[in-house]
Amino acid sequence: MTGPPSALAESAFLRAARGLRGPHVPVWFMRQAGRSLPEYRAMRTGVAMLEACSRPELIVEITMQPVRRLGVDAAILFSDIVLPLKAMGVDLDIVPGVGPVIATPIEDLAGVARIPDFTAESVGFVSEAVRGLTAELKGTPLIGFAGAPYTLASYLIEGGPSKDHAKTKALMYGAPDVWDGLMQRLAATAAGFLTAQVRAGASAVQLFDSWAGGLSPADYRDYVLPYTTRVFAEVAPLEVPRIHFGVATGELLADMAAAGVEVMGVDWRVPLDRAVQRIRPAQAVQGNLDPAVLFAPWDVVQQKAVDVIAAGKRARSHIFNLGHGVLPATDPDVLARLVDFIHSHEVAAAE
Repeated sequence: MTGPPSALAESAFLRAARGLRGPHVPVWFMRQAGRSLPEYRAMRTGVAMLEACSRPELIVEITMQPVRRLGVDAAILFSDIVLPLKAMGVDLDIVPGVGPVIATPIEDLAGVARIPDFTAESVGFVSEAVRGLTAELKGTPLIGFAGAPYTLASYLIEGGPSKDHAKTKALMYGAPDVWDGLMQRLAATAAGFLTAQVRAGASAVQLFDSWAGGLSPADYRDYVLPYTTRVFAEVAPLEVPRIHFGVATGELLADMAAAGVEVMGVDWRVPLDRAVQRIRPAQAVQGNLDPAVLFAPWDVVQQKAVDVIAAGKRARSHIFNLGHGVLPATDPDVLARLVDFIHSHEVAAAE
């Protein structure tokens, strides 16, 4: 068993993740380490995405950039959800303007068998980066993350990003043995990748199911939930907070909450006070300002943030975030101003 050091465990983020309130709502942003920061763009010049995600010195620096600039309450590892597949030997690449592209999409059990078993050694460079980050971050928690089995399966079956996931659903409905074999392998991969990050020093983990919102609740329960539950169950002995997030998953929140997590991430489509009614009473919420709001005048940003904080008070505890990732054209100064406002707003309210 493991878990964060006692001093780190008392950070605002980890306290909130355990259901405890503090003098302010902690805040971090999905995709905070990325294209909105000029220092990130400078470092990525001439460096492909998967190469950047494979070099420990770049992982450390890019992960640290938003912590230094924005003053957020948690860092999230700079990586990509397909990175462990690439490290395991799956033939894929991230094509600029497209996304992950798979050389040989999976269609049958033979395709499933081509996916190597996950080993911690295959992502040793990530573990090295996490160890470096935890030393540099000191009192700021590091969040590790992985792609959920369904989202990874979709990329592997479709061959890349898809709007309708028709091939994925066809295999899911029509070839249950192939589906189960693939999802079991991907659940083991996600759990292994999260475990490697925690053992190297990550204080919490988040599982991203980017494409689950395209499923009906019944299909989610039948074809996805058992494998997601396996991921979180395998991580449970590590004793770190587990966060689950999906896009356009408002109708799935109750089922996603059943997978066994401490924190439910909520996108901007569902107000947090309504989301609280759909999840478990003991669970914290994370979210959920619409990323596009950050392009509005400051008084609008401020009021929308106040609305999110007010709705989050209905939960056991609340971690402020966006309802999805930071958009590339976002002004970093607005993000920093928002962090300061959230911190000062809650301190003033407590007094």
